[in-house]
Amino acid sequence: MICNIICNFAIHFFMNTMNIIDREDIGRLCMLAGKAERMVITAHIRPDGDAMGSCTALMRFLRESGKEAYIIFPDRYPDNLAFLADSTERDFILSAEDEPARAAGLVASCGLIFCLDFNKFEDSRCGALRKPLAEAACDKVLIDHHLFPDRDLFSLVFSETEISSTAELLFWILMALPQTGGDPKKLSPGVAASLMAGMTTDTNNFANSVFPSTLRMASMLLEAGVDRDALLGHLYNEYPERRLRLLGKLLYSEMKITEDGVAYMILDRKTMTEYGLREGETEGFVNEPLSIGKVRMSIFIKEDNGYFRVSIRSKKGVSANRCAKKYFNGGGHELASGGRLYAPADIKDISEAAGYVERVTHAFMTEEYGPDGK
Repeated sequence: MICNIICNFAIHFFMNTMNIIDREDIGRLCMLAGKAERMVITAHIRPDGDAMGSCTALMRFLRESGKEAYIIFPDRYPDNLAFLADSTERDFILSAEDEPARAAGLVASCGLIFCLDFNKFEDSRCGALRKPLAEAACDKVLIDHHLFPDRDLFSLVFSETEISSTAELLFWILMALPQTGGDPKKLSPGVAASLMAGMTTDTNNFANSVFPSTLRMASMLLEAGVDRDALLGHLYNEYPERRLRLLGKLLYSEMKITEDGVAYMILDRKTMTEYGLREGETEGFVNEPLSIGKVRMSIFIKEDNGYFRVSIRSKKGVSANRCAKKYFNGGGHELASGGRLYAPADIKDISEAAGYVERVTHAFMTEEYGPDGK
């Protein structure tokens, strides 16, 4: 009884002080979900922990409610996140890259689409699903925490930037539903664990983008029985040996630190092949240089097919988001952002990446924070 009172108080406090979730939106969500029998859940290309966690949580919740629900990712999810779906659930998760016809057919025939952890139908975010999603005639619900959503694309929008993750936003949406009444113990263990996993990875295990609501969510899920120790073991202690050896090589011989306090590492395809690197195995690399006192911003560049993926993290007082928008064709959150470099528009090839990073970050740090870096 006391736990229920605490949980309901937390929901009331959260919704009224931060004005994140509108009761009318919850009612509309219930109406849309109620009339749809088959639903599709999707997220951005190269799904990370937040995308995988929020998608598997929502799929479980819908299927437990008697709905036919599928997750369709634009491409494959990384092996290190496979633990978030059991062998039976994996039958309902597919990649548009591997099964384009089936993916397009499910999108075209479903009654409702949930778009999680992205907010525009762009090739850089949706990959092979961009056209099927844009052309789907059914209602679409957005649940996302990134800046500047294209609201016109969706029938219903849950968008909040002052929140840790899509998984956290989904948690509070689920708490506002009549089925839960604000009680996290009414979530199944699988739903709760996936939500905790998504939030944990997107905050870098509570190192960035943490808000009071984030800690309330974590506390409520722990009280509901989530085994956080087991979850952390899956997320951070089951990587293959090659990952640590590659990280050691990058930190020891490849990392550079500029006079402006910007650390950067560049990973080319040759090295990835040499180490047998798989998708998702460089997750978190960009955070490591921030442990150095003089480093104020960290940039990790990874060569891909025809472009270069860029991850940017910064310490408080330096905007990773503005740097990503200005120089790396991207954006994101204040201290955690991403983008891309294109060849030949931005750089000719990987040999020019280091020079480009040093040139633009010097300009950024000087223009934004002055010649003394303040």
